[in-house]
Amino acid sequence: MRVLVANAGSSSLKLRVVDSEDSISAATDLSAPAGRFDEEELQEWLSGTGPVDAVGHRVVHGGDRFHEPVTITEEVESALADLCALAPIHQPPALAAVAAVRRARPDLPAVACFDTAFHSTLPAGARTYAVPAEWRERWHVRRYGFHGLSHAWAARRAAQLAGWGSRSEEPAARIATCHLGAGASLAAVVGGRCVDTTMGFTPLEGLVMATRSGSVDPGLVLWLLEHARLSTSDVGDGLEHGSGLLGLAGTADMREVVTRAAGGEAGARLAFDVYIRSLAAHVAGMATSLGGLDALVFTGGVGENAPEVRAAAAARLAWMGVEVDPVANQLSPDVEVTGAGPVRVFVISAREDLEIAHAVRRVLVGRAYANGELPPESGVGS
Repeated sequence: MRVLVANAGSSSLKLRVVDSEDSISAATDLSAPAGRFDEEELQEWLSGTGPVDAVGHRVVHGGDRFHEPVTITEEVESALADLCALAPIHQPPALAAVAAVRRARPDLPAVACFDTAFHSTLPAGARTYAVPAEWRERWHVRRYGFHGLSHAWAARRAAQLAGWGSRSEEPAARIATCHLGAGASLAAVVGGRCVDTTMGFTPLEGLVMATRSGSVDPGLVLWLLEHARLSTSDVGDGLEHGSGLLGLAGTADMREVVTRAAGGEAGARLAFDVYIRSLAAHVAGMATSLGGLDALVFTGGVGENAPEVRAAAAARLAWMGVEVDPVANQLSPDVEVTGAGPVRVFVISAREDLEIAHAVRRVLVGRAYANGELPPESGVGS
């Protein structure tokens, strides 16, 4: 099954065709400011990709309803539109991509794959906020978590590289995955199931990121509103777009931060130290939820391409048995970079495209079995 993977962001639509061997046979990134893109350009590109059997869409938010990938119907599409308030930057572009691809290729079955779904296995103690019951019941205030497609792939790929074998043998493997990009989050994974994560009701909670603050004192937000007389939009914009590395060093690019910090620039040094402190503290938190740590996995743009970040985080976590080999730490993913410590450390390429393609195949093959279109003994999709 050749799967078209559509990943709609706030400024681009990334399209990949994943063939039956999990190779990328066609790829393009279309400009899509605010989720608007040229449908003629999309149609032209699709006409040159060769045969495609289905499309998988990355959808950031599945809310309380969608815990697994699902075939997109009118009812599903309407339910996803109702969730736009929970992900106003990412949900509308994803829905626009669903509609545009359907107009271009109405013959293709479409599957929605959710970033929140991987975190649907969070135990009550990890997903529940200690806030008034009315908030939790009326507005479904809880920790949802994000980057789930990346975390799912990184954990599974690390288990493969570690030689931990089939899923039936995985429960002993306690894995903390670090998706470090412009947005950043961690997940605690055991037996292929997520038991804790750092992002919460929104993607603002948790780690220090490129332009996001990560977790801050909620009293600070109240103070800014009441005493500094900032508007809610001013506070939101500051925390989302003016904080993190950008707020501390004047740049959101970790490469610049590392270079300038090495040159002795105080702001960059401070930004790097704050980032690493946040990362290490949250990794320790994931280890607490796991009851120990067998593997630490780095993925995402920063996780894959900043050996300085990996080395500094490992140094902070040395008391837990985390150590990276200085030579291996310079290599490209997918690679193990474990030093002398007992915790295995991996650098894994972020491959949401493969995670989505695999999910699409599972959904559609399962539907074919259910409809009697494939006999159980066919082995298709195994």
